[in-house]
Amino acid sequence: MSARPAGPRVPRTVVLGATGLALTALAAEVLPRALGVPGDVLPPLSVILGALVAELPTPQFRAALAATVVQWGLGLTIAVVLGVSVGVVLGSVPWLRRLTASTVEFLRPIPSVALVPLAVLVLGTQLRSALLLIVYASFWQVLVQTMYGVADVDPVAEQTARSYGLGRWARVRHVLWPTAQPYVATGVRLAAAVALILAITAELVIGSPGLGREIAAAQSGGATALVYGLVLVTGLLGLVVNVGVRALERRLLRWHVSVRGEVAP
Repeated sequence: MSARPAGPRVPRTVVLGATGLALTALAAEVLPRALGVPGDVLPPLSVILGALVAELPTPQFRAALAATVVQWGLGLTIAVVLGVSVGVVLGSVPWLRRLTASTVEFLRPIPSVALVPLAVLVLGTQLRSALLLIVYASFWQVLVQTMYGVADVDPVAEQTARSYGLGRWARVRHVLWPTAQPYVATGVRLAAAVALILAITAELVIGSPGLGREIAAAQSGGATALVYGLVLVTGLLGLVVNVGVRALERRLLRWHVSVRGEVAP
């Protein structure tokens, strides 16, 4: 009698992750009740989810979610285009990179939140102010990684391309860009998370439309459970962004050794 074939096994990481999530949910439900924490400070998870479920079908929530996603996507796109373009130029011209190095190192650590008063003064409290903060914070992630990628180009491959008569743009396309792609992908992944953080921050601080403004409004109205529920939504949105960007990275870099899981000789 032949043995029955074993079914597909669930990866250990998935089991551990699901177990950790279940324990966290259980603690969020039990501990506020067991410790007697007031509901206006930390309501149980069931109350938070109830408030969130009641909010999800409303047009106000859908509009806020759409506004946050639009701000995130538009700001990230602008930052990626600018970061890659400037990074390729600075990385390809050594004297220009040295000339701008101190400026980049001075501007990059400035917190985007510190620009809030300037953004409101110049652009008001609408989408443009939020975009300024998102682009400023995300731009540096892409720029620095792109410059690292350009600097990592094999000089032998560069000289070989020159000896075969490839022009500047042909060398960028066939030599520089394939080398820089993994670095650019890392920069985009970092920038995607930063862009979402700054989108929510801008909505909270400036008051531009989005989930952040809804969180501030719920807090002002004393809807504590809804505040926690909307925070959960922002966390889930961040998870979706991270998983989506990683999936796109694996798809676009499926030719690269780090994605194929091969060991370079």
